[in-house]
Amino acid sequence: MAINTPAAYGMYRQDVALQQVVQALNRSGFGKEDICMMVSPKHPLATVVREANILHAERGACAATAGMMAWLMKFGAVMIPTVGLFIRSKAFLEALMTEPKNGPYRHSNGLVELGFSADEAQRFENELGEMGVLVYIACAEKASTTRAVEMMQLTGAYEAASLESTLPYPAVKQIPLTLQPARSKIMQEVAA
Repeated sequence: MAINTPAAYGMYRQDVALQQVVQALNRSGFGKEDICMMVSPKHPLATVVREANILHAERGACAATAGMMAWLMKFGAVMIPTVGLFIRSKAFLEALMTEPKNGPYRHSNGLVELGFSADEAQRFENELGEMGVLVYIACAEKASTTRAVEMMQLTGAYEAASLESTLPYPAVKQIPLTLQPARSKIMQEVAA
């Protein structure tokens, strides 16, 4: 069963400040439960999840790992191929855990179930096998997909599009997400 709502996605490089991307999306009206991330198994986040051993970790490491796991569990879904899967949203649960018509686990990465074509899903899976993060946002209405795409571009996505048109939107100036003494006018508007 595929998710049948308007959606947008963005592809980010390995070194993106993912927590800042999510904060910017949240400030723009997109809740964590509407966000699904597919993280490369080579991403540092995947390493934290893979090596999580709360029972045998030092106290400081245990707290940091527990904090990261708690953060991941707030999303609609987080998929890390060969590492783990976190699902909070009922819509993502139904889409990602329903058996496809052509047999179980036909598309193990879950992207086809989110509405991508089989070719797109394969392309993204190949890209994410090496590095990076795909951020998928289920939008309440079709008009929200444009805002989601714009926000993902502003936060550093090298490819962003609505799911309906998988052609990337024209590039816009990206705003670096680093701590700076004064915020730009665009970021002040995002925070408002």
